[in-house]
Amino acid sequence: MNTSLRGTKNIVRRAGVTALAAAVLTGVAVPTASAAGQDRPDLQRAAQEVVDAGFAGMQLRVRDERGEWTGSAGVRELGGTAKPPTDGHFRVGSTSKNFTATLVLKLVADGRIGLDTPVAGVLPRFGFDRRITVRMLLQHTSGLFNHTGEYFPDGTIVPGIPWQGQEWVDKRFHTYQPEELVRLALSKPPRFEPGAGWSYSNTNYVVARLLVEAITGHSFADELDRRILRPLKLRDTLSPGAWSGMPKPYAHAYYTYEDAGQQKTLDVTHQNPSWVSSAGDMISTTKDLQTYFSALQSGKILPTWLLAEMRKTDPRSEALFGLYGLGQFSKDLGPDCGGVVLSHNGSNNGYGALMYSTPDGSKTMTASITSGAVAADAKFPELLDKLLKTVFCGK
Repeated sequence: MNTSLRGTKNIVRRAGVTALAAAVLTGVAVPTASAAGQDRPDLQRAAQEVVDAGFAGMQLRVRDERGEWTGSAGVRELGGTAKPPTDGHFRVGSTSKNFTATLVLKLVADGRIGLDTPVAGVLPRFGFDRRITVRMLLQHTSGLFNHTGEYFPDGTIVPGIPWQGQEWVDKRFHTYQPEELVRLALSKPPRFEPGAGWSYSNTNYVVARLLVEAITGHSFADELDRRILRPLKLRDTLSPGAWSGMPKPYAHAYYTYEDAGQQKTLDVTHQNPSWVSSAGDMISTTKDLQTYFSALQSGKILPTWLLAEMRKTDPRSEALFGLYGLGQFSKDLGPDCGGVVLSHNGSNNGYGALMYSTPDGSKTMTASITSGAVAADAKFPELLDKLLKTVFCGK
């Protein structure tokens, strides 16, 4: 991708990929040859099953002891017949959090800030509780109100900025400033005292963005580019800011919602992601995600001691994707599947992303899922479990 795009260029309801509206469309997986020149019918079937369950399309990339395999299933665009491109760009949603955490940890490695440094001292203009530390931001234990809304176990919802329904559709090209999102969160009561609990809050990672900019004196996008994207040659990955475009090639994504009692479906491939900022605004490809996450887990980005810190999980964070560390999940698939896999999935309106790796970075799975016109929400946990077993267990 032209690097000039970076200069011009998820939400999670709870964590990682949430409900994606999707179309029940048929499609045949079209794999490329793996590095070993072998077909992978198991992976073809796995991609096809996701589409058959109701999603419009899927790109899937797996690298393991048999080589590298890429394939796609479904359609690139509703009403068309072309398959999603296996090198297509997509919005990665909360997978962005892993990049943001890694960038902050790069500054920790350089001695620019400490994991237990109070945030208030670096960003005094906001009046943060002085007990909130950098570590608490990255692990979601700060207690900061989630600016996209808080969802409580008893069903209570405290709304934040609009990110769904007609209200979001009407504002999907609106630009929010990171400071605006943080001040909205600070205007609400915290979910709990700093360190007293765990709750997934997009605000934590917007504050992390502001920390990077305050420490370095440069924009978040420039620092991400300089410290991570360029060294790893991730030419198809960017932090777009308020840019609503999508680099080609790409598969279209759709958002289905109700308006005045009627169901509507809208192409939302182009949207302004500033409402979620560095908590979920990034664009990438399955290839770039694979390169990045493998490099991270194999120790090529962070020193060993910081990688160990990243993997320390909070036992209060149990979720669909496992336990949360510093910007990533850790899930034990059991001894039959080789044990632990590390991940950070993500979604926003229309796109979903999967990013998994073994702890040594040798086996990876990255994917994009696009939605269409029919909801397939309830099926996703079962689909994900089956996909993980196919890739990491050979089952």
